[in-house]
Amino acid sequence: MPTTQGAEAREPVPRPEAAGSQTLSRGLTALALLADHGSQTIQSLADLLGVHRSVAYRLVRTLEEHRLVVRDGGGRLSLGPQLVILARDVEHDLQSAAMPHLQRLADDVGATAFLAVRDGDDAVTLVTAVPRGVNASVAQHPGHRHPIALGAAGIALQALLSEAAWRELGHDGPMHPEVARLRERGFAVSANEVIQGLTSVAAPISARGTTDASVAVVTVGEPDTEALGAAVQRSARAIEADLR
Repeated sequence: MPTTQGAEAREPVPRPEAAGSQTLSRGLTALALLADHGSQTIQSLADLLGVHRSVAYRLVRTLEEHRLVVRDGGGRLSLGPQLVILARDVEHDLQSAAMPHLQRLADDVGATAFLAVRDGDDAVTLVTAVPRGVNASVAQHPGHRHPIALGAAGIALQALLSEAAWRELGHDGPMHPEVARLRERGFAVSANEVIQGLTSVAAPISARGTTDASVAVVTVGEPDTEALGAAVQRSARAIEADLR
């Protein structure tokens, strides 16, 4: 009779598709980490990915070949120009409508302004404008993402959801308390939620069809949130008008 002794101890041979899917997933994660954390060395990127340096090196070489990642003279990695080409048609109408209003908002309030869209349970920065004539401002890179459960931009996106849609995203608890205040006054305020020391103010952009979006400003300290709230609402309404 054939025996199966020792057969259960052997590891199944991974299918090429599974290995390829894991490599693709790691590559996409690497791009997201560079968007969130800024430039990295291969070792620091490996640490963020939780993989050996040799694995990160192979990923980086592949991403470099496609110009998705570039290396500077010191060996630090940054997102590459091919990403701009790939992203230029993503929500093109929304970006085109928003950009002049974001720049005007940033200049008027002297703080970084940005447009966020909802991707599942995350708020993703689509485009950013920094104030002209200001020596320093908070960096908010396109592609940055954080849960919509936190931050003014995320709270404004929450406010566009029904209770049923909120639960479908996997949330058992209620929406952020600031959602109720936004629905009364038109804007959300968040301090020290996404990044300690930063305050953000945001308003939702309505009538966007399938894409939920919000316009926000982010700054340090304790700003005049009422003034910022009025400003982001004006920008949101102007963007809505240009999209009609």
